[in-house]
Amino acid sequence: MAINRDFIGRTFPPSEPYEVSRVKIREFADAIGDPSPVYRDPEAARAAGHPDVIAPPTFPIVVSLGGNALTDPGLGINFAMVVHGEQRFEYVRPVRAGDVVTCTSTITEIRSIGNNEKVDIVTEIRTTGGELVCKSFNTIVERGA
Repeated sequence: MAINRDFIGRTFPPSEPYEVSRVKIREFADAIGDPSPVYRDPEAARAAGHPDVIAPPTFPIVVSLGGNALTDPGLGINFAMVVHGEQRFEYVRPVRAGDVVTCTSTITEIRSIGNNEKVDIVTEIRTTGGELVCKSFNTIVERGA
């Protein structure tokens, strides 16, 4: 079954607020094997010009796919056949400890490529105060659709 093209251009409501903590940042940095002190030590982060520890550049993946876009049953995605095609981030500023963020996702494209379906999603990651922190650009592929 093809993915529902009526979802192109649909923006989903913001996700529940996610509090970015020093612990979560350190755990993520450990998981990706990045020993940078700006991810762990508030003094090192301040010395680098940040108000607190910052998250590694790929940290927003933790929250950017947590919204409602992909889980809407009307979209018609078969998750057993999904692979992650591409991911990139555009930053206004780093994610930092103490941020409370929400994600608002928009499906920007759905198209067939051979026997596959490609879905592009743009997610704005904002503080609960409305400040844009970064945008996430995701491509997922449903194989053999």
